[in-house]
Amino acid sequence: MITNKRVKELVTLNQKSKARKEEDVFLVEGSKMFLEAPNERIREIYVSESFFITEECRKKLALLGYETVSPEIFKKISDTMTPQGILCVVQRNEQPLSVMFRRENPTILILEDLQDPGNLGTIMRTAEAAGVDGIILTRGSVDMYNPKVVRSTMGAIYRVPFFYTDRVDEVIAACRKRNMKIYAAHLKGEKYYYEFDYAGKGGSAFLIGNEGNGLKAETAKLADVYLKIPMEGKAESLNAAVASSILMYEAYRQKLIQNKGEKGI
Repeated sequence: MITNKRVKELVTLNQKSKARKEEDVFLVEGSKMFLEAPNERIREIYVSESFFITEECRKKLALLGYETVSPEIFKKISDTMTPQGILCVVQRNEQPLSVMFRRENPTILILEDLQDPGNLGTIMRTAEAAGVDGIILTRGSVDMYNPKVVRSTMGAIYRVPFFYTDRVDEVIAACRKRNMKIYAAHLKGEKYYYEFDYAGKGGSAFLIGNEGNGLKAETAKLADVYLKIPMEGKAESLNAAVASSILMYEAYRQKLIQNKGEKGI
């Protein structure tokens, strides 16, 4: 039976990045996030008495075990306005840069001080769909395990490698050792993003800055190339998630064309 102490701890895990880091876990809610979570990383499962258990969920719950709690308790440990009836404590899993270099010509995102949970979740979800090999974030960025970020990823948090760094310059240096080209989405860009070759030898890394301030000057200087996205009207910049998506999908498009050519399609 769940104790009052554990209830308070779960509430704190939802609210505090420090607590999640200390326990080396994060929380996920809902059937989709439960079913997609790797079994070996699930530490605890709580199910509301009012939760309708589907056959697919039933099989996984029978395999892993779970604790039933009252709707009142579940509402306390849930982070959502409308609790989804199933909550899991999952092991965190940041990956080293070497994992992102597994493919010959990787595509990587480097995010500097990104603040909006919805933006980060959307970027993570899009990165999976566009075949991105990994995401690196500065310590000043929002916590990837923030409940709002986790929900926005729609499960991609389990599958897209990522990690936080204090030294963007060292990350970029490691990318350069692999002959990767470093691109910065920047207002000073003189060429449009679609004028560059992202499918070439070595791969590509895209630098994306803070929503309000963009890239720091010292970070922008580390880029090989500044690129821009065409815009009309009075808009000076795009939402970070939108800009990232445009660049990720252009790199993906080019790789698809290249692969078709290599296969003779």
